[in-house]
Amino acid sequence: MFAHDGPVLSVYLTTEPLENAAQHTKQRWRSLRQELEATGATGEALDAVEPLLREAHTKGRCLSVFVSSSGEILHQSSHPDPPHRDVGRWAELPSLVPLIEWRQSSPPHVVVLIDRLGADLVVFEAFGVPDFQLEVEGDEDPVRKVAPGGWSQRRFQQRAENTWEANAKDVADRLARLAESVSSRVIVAAGDVRALQLMREALPHQVNDIVHEVDGSRSPDGSVDAIAKEAVKLVATAVAHDTADLIGKFREEIGQRDRAANGPSAVIDALCAGQVEALLIHDDPDDNRTAWIGPEAHYLSLEPGPLKEMGVDAPVEARLTDALTRAAVGTSARIRVVPSASVLEGAVGAILRWSNGNGEA
Repeated sequence: MFAHDGPVLSVYLTTEPLENAAQHTKQRWRSLRQELEATGATGEALDAVEPLLREAHTKGRCLSVFVSSSGEILHQSSHPDPPHRDVGRWAELPSLVPLIEWRQSSPPHVVVLIDRLGADLVVFEAFGVPDFQLEVEGDEDPVRKVAPGGWSQRRFQQRAENTWEANAKDVADRLARLAESVSSRVIVAAGDVRALQLMREALPHQVNDIVHEVDGSRSPDGSVDAIAKEAVKLVATAVAHDTADLIGKFREEIGQRDRAANGPSAVIDALCAGQVEALLIHDDPDDNRTAWIGPEAHYLSLEPGPLKEMGVDAPVEARLTDALTRAAVGTSARIRVVPSASVLEGAVGAILRWSNGNGEA
């Protein structure tokens, strides 16, 4: 989306599952559309959103849409949580930070339901991955594609039905492969105590370290809902720990005056040099600070003058948060959306790939 020529329409619209939900969604959109028309958004771009509204409430509590000036939908997705508020922007760059934050809040994870006969392995992948389910049964592992469904739409499931002693290792092997293939952040395991023990004994250490056991069983006794709730809590805890660890690392680097940049000006300098390993950013939807950009991601400045000195004939003004995000993506930096933190000057900081030396980043 950043490679697409602007301007681009960015929309985050609340789609609550209320009575007469479609009408409520259209009313929200009507108000947002009027604001966007006033900022110059093209009719083609705005009209492209209209067909998505009718069923949006059945897919989640927020509809995110990004549309080119010609009406081409660049991306659309639905999310389980409503936005902080409805947002519509007609600007040179798409506003992707809320989308990144949603993906960040739902890292890939696996749920294992195991008994003495086998196991169900349910894999949850990040937003934007197509939903599919695989069912594998028997020693010969015949595979047939079936429609997604059950207790989650975002999953694929493998069923292993062998003798329970041999199956514990088989489940462990399958689990290790699946966890590696999706870069699973958490594994939630429930079921028969002995089967769990045997499975964990057969898992590689790096996989076993992210396994969390919860109460529940593989049988259709209703415990799957409780397991799902525990999985949500465990994933949220892991995400919070990851964010806290990264902020802690940033504080450490700031204290050592080593591999860190703090505040928009210092972070922009580091991004232009391709020096940023991880961008830490807090996005306030009412933050309308701007920066200036050029044709390539590393052309970025708080004022147009420096870009003109670098040979950019016509610098373009863009929202600061979106310009920083574009530069991070274009220079292969990680992005971590963080809560408002006093340690971040101007709501932005960065951990660097290398130090400038002499104890200063």
